[in-house]
Amino acid sequence: MADDITCVILAGGLARRMGNADKAFVQLNSQPLLTHVINKIAPQVSHLIINANGDPARFEPWNLPVVADTISDFPGPLAGVLAAMEWTRDHHPQSKWVVSIPVDTPFAPLDLVARLLQSIKDNNADMACAKSNGRAHPVVGLWPVALADNLRQAMIEDEIRKVDLWTAQFKLAQVEFAADNIDPFFNINRPEDVAQAENLINRS
Repeated sequence: MADDITCVILAGGLARRMGNADKAFVQLNSQPLLTHVINKIAPQVSHLIINANGDPARFEPWNLPVVADTISDFPGPLAGVLAAMEWTRDHHPQSKWVVSIPVDTPFAPLDLVARLLQSIKDNNADMACAKSNGRAHPVVGLWPVALADNLRQAMIEDEIRKVDLWTAQFKLAQVEFAADNIDPFFNINRPEDVAQAENLINRS
């Protein structure tokens, strides 16, 4: 791989609409959602980590580093991006980029990372996020590790929690992914979404 990139799978959400279930372990076609995302994203990156709070031992079967939020009180996905940036800076300083994807996105495209990176280069952008059906997915993004301190300051001093508010100060490339048969960023928020996702898998 030409670019050394770390992927963080964001698994730290509270999943209130799933009855506070641990989304990573929700079964889809007899496999945990986490396994589906790993299978899609692992071939695209150099390093893979899980962002989650609580007991990291529950992720032992996957044999991946588990990185907790470094800002308390469940401040949202930006905290997971920050934790991944800081972990990457400390453990893999050669990695200049972190790509983030939620654990409830089992149909992630196999060219996600390559297209995000290419768009940054083509547009001389600072960072990139994915789009599908004309809708942006701010949490599915490629972020420069060099902005870790900037993000920490934004979250601590300016109390920024929304991804869009932070990215607004930079040049952001948005990459449209086709959603002809399956929206690649279909996310599972409710129990009925699991059934819909299984139907999509069986149809494809």
